[in-house]
This record gives sequence, C-alpha cells and structure tokens, in this order.
Amino acid sequence: MAKIRITKQFTFETAHALYGYDGKCKNVHGHSYKLDVTVIGEPIKDKDNVKCGMVIDFGDLKKIVKAEVVDRMDHAILLNKETPHIELAEHLKSSGHDVILVDYQPTSENMIADFASRISSKLNTDIKLHSLKLRETGTAFAEWFASDNA
Repeated sequence: MAKIRITKQFTFETAHALYGYDGKCKNVHGHSYKLDVTVIGEPIKDKDNVKCGMVIDFGDLKKIVKAEVVDRMDHAILLNKETPHIELAEHLKSSGHDVILVDYQPTSENMIADFASRISSKLNTDIKLHSLKLRETGTAFAEWFASDNA
C-alpha cells in the first residue's frame, strides 16, 4: 500500500524573549503559535483492527503533541537559561507562573527542532514524523522536514 501523510494543526499561546537580540524581541512578548504536524506511514491493513485504514488515529497524534508540546508551552514563558531575565523568571516561577528555561535561544527555528525531537521519540516505529510548520505570526513561520535532517 502507498505511504500516506496526515496533518493535524495545534494552537498555543507562549511568551518568550530573545537573549542578546538587537531588536524588540529582546523583550518578553507573546505569540499565538500554530503548529502543523505531518506524519507519514502506511494505513493499517488489518480489518479486525478498529483503526483499519488509518495511518494513525488523529486522537492518538493529538495526545502525543499535546503532552510533548502544547500542554507544556501553552500560556508559559520560554526563556534561554542564560537570560538576564533569570531573576524575573525565578520570581514568576515562585509566584506560580509556568516558566520554561531552555538551553537554546527560543526562536521559532530552535523551538521547532526541539518539538521534532520530542514528537519523533513518541511515535510508533512504523510511523515517521514527516514535517512540522510553526507559525509565529500570520506571515512568519519556520519549517522542519525529516528529509533535511536525515
């Protein structure tokens, strides 16, 4: 049977700041992100399987992406752990806010690479992550393709 790609879109709100950046994005600000997740595989052939004909149940894909990305990132503040905003981060954390400190500059490019790693690690071996598209704004996005990272 042919390989088929399926895509599911997710949305989440996340704030970030770019440490050392020379423009406005050095300040804490937020985005309404949209993440398109495309996987590739062969539809299940077993007629006794309730998921016969599916590459992956959209609900199963949703569980993975929500656990690995959306539930972690939604309404959180993402900061480089080397940020000069560390005191603010610690204050926010101690006040009950979700603050995620990462070991990379929290650009769309680095975020999407992180998401690819997280999502790929949770997929069954017969299903592969094909691509991701992370929209930071209506006109700006980053893309990740497995074929570019093989």
